Amino acid sequence: MLRDALLWASTNPTLAQKLPRYRFVQKATKRFMPGEDRQDALNECATLGARGISSTITLLGENLTSLDEADAVVAHYLDSLRAIEEQGLRTVISIKPTQLGLDFGVDEATRRLAQLCAATPTTVWIDMEGSAYVDQTLDIFRTVKRERSNVGLCIQAYLRRTAADLESLLPLDPDIRIVKGAYNEPESIAFPDKRDVDRSFVALAESLLRARRDGGRGTAVLATHDPRMISETNRLANELGVDREAYEFSMLFGIQRNEQDRLARAGYRMRVLVSYGSAWFPWYMRRLAERPANLWFVAKQMIG
Repeated sequence: MLRDALLWASTNPTLAQKLPRYRFVQKATKRFMPGEDRQDALNECATLGARGISSTITLLGENLTSLDEADAVVAHYLDSLRAIEEQGLRTVISIKPTQLGLDFGVDEATRRLAQLCAATPTTVWIDMEGSAYVDQTLDIFRTVKRERSNVGLCIQAYLRRTAADLESLLPLDPDIRIVKGAYNEPESIAFPDKRDVDRSFVALAESLLRARRDGGRGTAVLATHDPRMISETNRLANELGVDREAYEFSMLFGIQRNEQDRLARAGYRMRVLVSYGSAWFPWYMRRLAERPANLWFVAKQMIG
């Protein structure tokens, strides 16, 4: 029930307008994002790099109201790519398809994604949003992938359809990031039980690792903070004879920092997603819904 309440809050425009004004809410978000400005994120990326950890940055926001806004997002990311190169950071970008104008058509989002891929040799990641966007997002990815090798796709383990989607994508030898998923979906579409989501996550990871064992070059990115999922991934990789360079772990800024450092020191590829921007409220609610225990941290900010 708590998770459902948090996911409901993530879609409530009144709460999104009012709650971010409160200082304790602003303070609590510091656990998950270093600041609203891009340079705040890039500064953190430099710190992560010094710890041997790669990074991904993402500008928060979705469901734009005009194509002019989508063009502004692309311009922002083009500037970000230049700043990343100038500062010598081990950082890539990740973007939501609705930020590229998907609500105005698949072709609009496809063209803008291709523009970003053409501007950098590094991987441009496309996030997965709610289930209503999955088919369109897959179409965008497939189209750009035919022309550009440096595009990666996020898939969500909690969707019942994802195993079949991944099977259809494997012939493309894709770079795939697996997340558990954090949108409010009906039981007919998404697994409601965490144990089922975990099983799905492991099965997807195994599919990617098997593809790499069989000659694929696409990178498997496992986005999890769960030590059990990390251990299971490493066990599968060892059983399949897959080298650590073939996959990497990804975590959110501010969560499991000790585990991030442990994995990096042990020689595993480790990446941290650093989010920034003023449109953080829906994203923040979804982060709390992923792990309601994080509410204890928020409570401490209220009384601290």
